[in-house]
Amino acid sequence: MPPLPPRPAHVPAELVRPYPFAGRGTTSTAIPRDFIPEIHRGPPVFWVDAVPYSIPGAWVPRRYAELQQVYQDTEHFTPKGTSQFAQMIGETWFSIPGEAEPPLHSRYRLVLNPMFGPSRMAKLEERIRLYARELLLELRPRGGCEFVSEFAFEFPIRVFLELMGLPQDNVAQFLAWEHAILRSHSIEPVAEALKAVTEYLSEQCEQRRREPKDDLLTLGVQAEVEGRKLTEDELKGFCFNLFVGGLDTVSTNLSAHFRHLAENPDHQQFLRENPDKIPEAIDELMRAYAAVTTLRVCTKAIEVGGARMLPGDLVLMPTFLAANDPEVFPQPEIVDLSRKPRHVSFGYGPHLCIGMHLAKREMRIAMEEALAILPPFGITPGADVVSFCSIAPIGPVALPLVWKA
Repeated sequence: MPPLPPRPAHVPAELVRPYPFAGRGTTSTAIPRDFIPEIHRGPPVFWVDAVPYSIPGAWVPRRYAELQQVYQDTEHFTPKGTSQFAQMIGETWFSIPGEAEPPLHSRYRLVLNPMFGPSRMAKLEERIRLYARELLLELRPRGGCEFVSEFAFEFPIRVFLELMGLPQDNVAQFLAWEHAILRSHSIEPVAEALKAVTEYLSEQCEQRRREPKDDLLTLGVQAEVEGRKLTEDELKGFCFNLFVGGLDTVSTNLSAHFRHLAENPDHQQFLRENPDKIPEAIDELMRAYAAVTTLRVCTKAIEVGGARMLPGDLVLMPTFLAANDPEVFPQPEIVDLSRKPRHVSFGYGPHLCIGMHLAKREMRIAMEEALAILPPFGITPGADVVSFCSIAPIGPVALPLVWKA
């Protein structure tokens, strides 16, 4: 393992803390959220030395208040360039609207928001339900499955391909690209998959210019910002944002939620008997098992939660720490399906996730159909459920479920 880069001189030693979510590791000794209470006994904002790709450490706000502050403060913090995906392959695009800065960010959102509004997403309800039902009916007679690979990833990929107007026989290829980009432990497979997926989506955009369809790729190609069409870099950033946001976030949440139901049969039975409670249950599960860490870079000196940040400092934004902040959520370790939480799992402020209505619809439909089609399920006896405990979305690596066929 290469030596860590030197810690910046302005970081006081008393704010440096161990942080189990800084790398790209896994754990089989606990679910990731079991590490959170100890973190909340520390300072409001702390520094962690070990961050992937040789970045010289980062600040971590653990509380809801500081996370909100950084999300809203576009004067002192920027999301631009935080993913480093384009740089890995020598390109200059950035994720749109995820890494866009004001005022262009709001202009992108003005164009893109209607593509993901509740009314447009409602039109997809029947197709989304069909994909969920097909997969679950195929799994039911087997008496069990590996839920992560056989449903949690495949289901949102099918929905993504539908949205983009791409063939459903591309599922395996997109699954491979997604795993390489978001789950690899070295840069080489990430770069290779990045190159392949961006080239493929660019080719598809070119086809839509010649032969428009009723899909998001065509809407992207035809969209105008400030009276002009999107540039090639902007289109790449738009497509890549859909790719990452549309796949991994939903699959990770589904995996964590179904693990909870498998390990808590009383909650599973309650939702089987009260399917109308599924939407609010999903909100609480998204709070309890929030999975995403977003990133910001400090652009002007500022103090946040007692920590002095300077230009160039990286800030990790773990939604799961804010979502389990005991100052905001009483007894956050308890999953209360009637809680109605104000979670930040979809971000906050101007960068609230553009695809949240679609994501929540996918999760709701998946749970409705699974509880209607599958018999009561649990973890396969003797199975060791390993979870990602990393800067990437946290959740089960694999989830072996069993039921009576």
